[in-house]
Amino acid sequence: MLPMRILLTNDDGVRARGLAVMREALADLGEVWVVAPEREQSATSHSLTLNDPLRVQQLEERVFSVSGTPTDCVLLAVRGIAGVLEPRPEMVVSGINHGPNMGDDVTYSGTVAAAIEGRLLGLPAIAFSNAAWRPEHLADSARAARSIVPLVARNALPAETLINVNLPDLPLERLRGARVTHLGKRIYRDEIIAMTDPRGRGYYWIGGDPPIWEHDEASDFWAVAEGFVSITPLRIDWTSHETLAPLRAWEEELAGLRGGGAPGAEA
Repeated sequence: MLPMRILLTNDDGVRARGLAVMREALADLGEVWVVAPEREQSATSHSLTLNDPLRVQQLEERVFSVSGTPTDCVLLAVRGIAGVLEPRPEMVVSGINHGPNMGDDVTYSGTVAAAIEGRLLGLPAIAFSNAAWRPEHLADSARAARSIVPLVARNALPAETLINVNLPDLPLERLRGARVTHLGKRIYRDEIIAMTDPRGRGYYWIGGDPPIWEHDEASDFWAVAEGFVSITPLRIDWTSHETLAPLRAWEEELAGLRGGGAPGAEA
């Protein structure tokens, strides 16, 4: 399948160092196109820009900025920027993010959302994150990430599955290998901090102590903490399939909905 046409994006913005080192690391795998937000879009999750126009600017050959979210970037790159990325890319790579995307936090992540959008559009997709908020070894992380891309290209994943990778902020020689993991469980300690600006108007910060995690040696958090690259397959289908059968008893309870009846009205 190699060489490939790879769409590279992120949520830290088109000028982020993690994006630059990832572009360099992927260069020998094929044709890398960068379509990324013009500014930071961390924690935007899978949001689309629907009420404002999107502006696309070409910064250099095969590098474009978009005045929107990571999801906007992938959608535009695959379907909307006429004559730019044709034929369409063969894979979506998102990252490398500055900071972890593990456990419950994947629901907030613009990095993961970009990969989700790629998978929804029928492309293999990977989200990469360096697990340090101020990473010192992004180039090493990019080189380690590059070794995972051909594996995803060669091995067909289920239609609703993407790969989420978190890398310890370590030089290559200190990595202990890779582990296939599930999402860990974060223990939230966020706080809402109320403050007043110099003009007397109130405002709020969402903050608090750094997260802690439940101990689980099969989780992404444990793997990264122990110096392993964490590889977690994620499903787009959030249906709780094991709950479908027990909940079908509700269908009888709600039978009065047929024909506009009001369930429970006789109670």
